[in-house]
Amino acid sequence: MTDVRQRNPLVTSVSAFFPCYNDALSIGKLVRDVRESLVESVDDFEIIVVNDGSGDNSLKVLQELQKEIGELRIVNHEVNRGYGGALLSGFAASNKQWVFYTDGDAQYDAREIVRCIAAVTESSDVIQGFKIGRGDPIHRRVIGRVYHHGVRFLFRLPVRDTDCDFRLIRNAILEKVRLRSTTGVICVEMMHALNRVNANFVEVGVSHYHRPHGKSQFFRIPAISRSALQLLQLWTRLMLRRSYD
Repeated sequence: MTDVRQRNPLVTSVSAFFPCYNDALSIGKLVRDVRESLVESVDDFEIIVVNDGSGDNSLKVLQELQKEIGELRIVNHEVNRGYGGALLSGFAASNKQWVFYTDGDAQYDAREIVRCIAAVTESSDVIQGFKIGRGDPIHRRVIGRVYHHGVRFLFRLPVRDTDCDFRLIRNAILEKVRLRSTTGVICVEMMHALNRVNANFVEVGVSHYHRPHGKSQFFRIPAISRSALQLLQLWTRLMLRRSYD
């Protein structure tokens, strides 16, 4: 990782959160890594992990980590609410000027939050990552690119990599949008909603790695079929019916 760590006076406080579902083996390092970067980048920050009904010992790992890291808060879902449900809880729990999130499976390097912080200008509202390479097998890369280009066209999205869940968002702009999706299509809904309220996007390249633990649930035929149906329903609501609330 290229070290661009420096203070940006336009970023005074950050809420950093991670959705966590059966990520016991990776979540601890992510929390420590983001804290390491935030300590040197801002004076005021909080770290939130949304444990979304994990069936492994993620909650126990987080409770032990809380003894070490005072800035850590845990939002615990007794039952799984889905990826979108975890993001909704994370956004609702975030109280600082800027809100950062990335996934709990460690395919992104949380320390690269410094790239997002450095990219903030007075006019920027969303610092959106795009993958520098992709740490996935070739078939997943192909599916990922088809998915991205498809949703970018269908929803008229202004970013090159909607599928990159590495974002720093001004909290004030988040307060202007209402998100409803509880599944993975929340990212498409969010980008569309932010674009609709004229958010200013800045894009930065971030590293993407092979998932170190567990298996993705997305790249399976049933999951892809469900996602296609959910996208169709979202497109019907947002683009055909223009129903935003």
